[in-house]
Amino acid sequence: MYAIISDRGKQYKVRAGEQLMIDLRADAKAGDTLEFDNIVVCSDEAGNAAFGSSANAKVITEVKGVKKDKKCMTIKFRRRKASMRRRGHREKYTKIEVKEIIVN
Repeated sequence: MYAIISDRGKQYKVRAGEQLMIDLRADAKAGDTLEFDNIVVCSDEAGNAAFGSSANAKVITEVKGVKKDKKCMTIKFRRRKASMRRRGHREKYTKIEVKEIIVN
């Protein structure tokens, strides 16, 4: 059984018991539960899939914490000018664990 959820412009394929990283939710703390009711596709054990609003499902998840991704470096280099600019940043993500997929 799996579901494809849509969260703030991105889609994630989830299964029960799976952990994944979604874009940062600043208001979520470790131990909180999040419910996703914007389901794109929901499949049952038999392999039958329901699409869009006919899916009538929701996904219950638990927040595990906030994690940072690897450092991403960018370099601006101007040839023959003795000029170079280095910048880097780390994206923050919210780590969640899928507890259950409820199909009505």
